[in-house]
Amino acid sequence: MSTRNVILNADIIQKKLERIAYEIYEHNSGESEIILAGIWDRGVILSQRIAEILRKIAPFNIRQMELRLDKQHPLEVQLSETTDLTGKVIVVIDDVANSGRTMLYALKPFLQYLPKKIQTAVLVDRQHKSFPLLVDFVGFSLATTLQEMVMVEVEGEEIRSAYLI
Repeated sequence: MSTRNVILNADIIQKKLERIAYEIYEHNSGESEIILAGIWDRGVILSQRIAEILRKIAPFNIRQMELRLDKQHPLEVQLSETTDLTGKVIVVIDDVANSGRTMLYALKPFLQYLPKKIQTAVLVDRQHKSFPLLVDFVGFSLATTLQEMVMVEVEGEEIRSAYLI
């Protein structure tokens, strides 16, 4: 049986999400609207939490979308709504950036438009990417071995912890 080393508890995760929200605001303060696109399912929960914080601190409008893809076979990516994203600021959000593959494929549906900016945010960034991806907003960076996995535990809409196995 694998052991769980908790790297972030619920309180620390909340502080990390607040910091990410402030960074998103700082980098987009002149915008009238941003779109938060959460990757199903944990990325959607993180996106909702970040949106709640942004609504308290930022004057711009916040729209939320869901991205659905099979993380093992990510060629097909579905957006929760079809709308013109030309000229929009989009922040793609997920729980953990491992190889960078999921995040890279999640960008695919946005490339048929001409967005103003596409930014990325993750709660935990593992630092050995296989794909050319640099995450813009990171809650916690962690160097791991290739054998180790980072998991984010959620219960309903509550983010309980992040742990290393």
